[in-house]
Amino acid sequence: MSSTEVVRVTIFNQTYTVLASEGSNDIQELAHMVDELMLTISRAGNYDSTRTAVMACLHLADQLRSAERQMANLKLEVDSKAREFSLKLESVIEE
Repeated sequence: MSSTEVVRVTIFNQTYTVLASEGSNDIQELAHMVDELMLTISRAGNYDSTRTAVMACLHLADQLRSAERQMANLKLEVDSKAREFSLKLESVIEE
């Protein structure tokens, strides 16, 4: 059973308390990444915190979709190579 711990993070000058199931390092790194992204977005335009958070969410959603597409393409490639190797192996075994 995994243990949980309370982690305090600061994002865009706001402190949040998060319950982490696997150590605090990942949560702190993610919070730092989101904080940096929101700071970058806020410097690019004079947005309020809500608009900045929405823009950051859109950016992260775009990155996620791109990663999902890459993963799907890699899976297709791996499946294709596995079929190819399986056919070659079968032909070698039959000889």
